[in-house]
Amino acid sequence: MTSLSYALADSTTMVRRNLKHAQRYPSLTFAVVVMPVVLLLIFNYAFGGALGAGIGGPAAGGHYIDYLAPGIILMAATGGSLGAAIGVCTDKTEGIVNRFRTMPISKASFLAGHVVGGVIQTMASIALVVGAALAMGFRPTAGVVEWLAAAGLLTLLVFALTWIAAAIGLVAKTPESASNLPMPMQFLPFFGSAIVPTATMPAGLRWFAEYQPFTPVIETLRGLLLGGPIGSSGLVAVAWCLGLTGLGYGWARSAFAKLGR
Repeated sequence: MTSLSYALADSTTMVRRNLKHAQRYPSLTFAVVVMPVVLLLIFNYAFGGALGAGIGGPAAGGHYIDYLAPGIILMAATGGSLGAAIGVCTDKTEGIVNRFRTMPISKASFLAGHVVGGVIQTMASIALVVGAALAMGFRPTAGVVEWLAAAGLLTLLVFALTWIAAAIGLVAKTPESASNLPMPMQFLPFFGSAIVPTATMPAGLRWFAEYQPFTPVIETLRGLLLGGPIGSSGLVAVAWCLGLTGLGYGWARSAFAKLGR
């Protein structure tokens, strides 16, 4: 076997390990699903009439859920980073990382296992949130190609955020602090177009909302799932995802290397 084959085999073993941990401790996965579903319930049934009428267009007339659901689905993607940060930090503080360093396994497999395992868990959670949105009346018009494109974009975003979460887990002192540090990523979609269009916001907040990374992702998802215009949002969304992936990967590799010093 080549070194690449060994690395892939070791990474597969680490992925399997993390997925088994998720099965034994499902509370984090459950939390990733519950919060977006609760937000769907609140904004759709408590505020949906007023917000939908204020937005107008396809969101009016009781169909605010069609505007809301893509943004909440993205929040499920950001929420999945929490589990990866806690998992990495727990392994670090319990000394498992040092044990892995003494074993004849690929050094890259530890981070790869956490990241790939985290992506799988988060995408499963997103599927459950999509199911809940459909049950609440979300009616996308997307065909197979559009659904695949939306899934690909979400996977790319989750991959990027999970690398950042892995880095946070490596630099955090305790699992408790690791659970708090990714919180800004979870709330950032609120300051985008997840709940209301950016055009309805005050000038300063509107500028921030339009140029932060999650707004083009939300607009691209909304266009893919509902058949609306995407414009340049698709390219901007992919560029943000790739940039965040590079940032998270570089940060995680650097933080992991420092653990051995």
